[in-house]
Amino acid sequence: MDKLADLRTHLRGIVAQRMQTDPAHDLAHLDRVWRNAQAIADDQADMAVLLAASYLHDLINLPKNDPNRHLASRQSAQESEPILQELGFSDAQIQATQHAIEAHSFSANIPPRTSEARILRDADRLDALGAIGIARTFAVAGALGRDLYDPEDPFAEARDLDDLNFSIDHWKVKLLSLPDDMLTEAGHALAQERQAQMLEFLRAFADEIGHPVPDAWNSP
Repeated sequence: MDKLADLRTHLRGIVAQRMQTDPAHDLAHLDRVWRNAQAIADDQADMAVLLAASYLHDLINLPKNDPNRHLASRQSAQESEPILQELGFSDAQIQATQHAIEAHSFSANIPPRTSEARILRDADRLDALGAIGIARTFAVAGALGRDLYDPEDPFAEARDLDDLNFSIDHWKVKLLSLPDDMLTEAGHALAQERQAQMLEFLRAFADEIGHPVPDAWNSP
């Protein structure tokens, strides 16, 4: 445990200086991903690999509207190699960490092959749900200059969903369906709890703008 604590301290110091951040992908995000990873980890996981992947998975963080965003996880994996070598990771651990980093990304569409990769993928996606997920949605929307919602048709009942312009659309496009895509049992259970929190917020949001939530949104 002390070795992991020391490793975490080193990793936090490295990423604080090197990673490119936005309001939703900062050092606090990495701390939460590691917290989530510990909560859902199984006995098969190499915790040093999982810790390193948690803190190095966003070394290269391209904006959501960048056309090369799908390459960011591969670039982060490449950037992680000299760091891991300096930290004394074995070749096998480096490869495992790099795979977990590559496969965590939604846009990269790389199937996770290992326990660490599945856990990291779930842990990162858990941070897009619940109270933090709500906060991150609107933080990113503000950073990208997106509207909160379409005042004429808030829940896209008579238009196509458009999460490039309307922040709340992103919930239906992606976030509310994340629990069904979880790869670990513990991650799935936590995701369902956090999804319920978001739906509760969504109903309050709808009440305040005077537009009921359609049934299709209440049952992702």
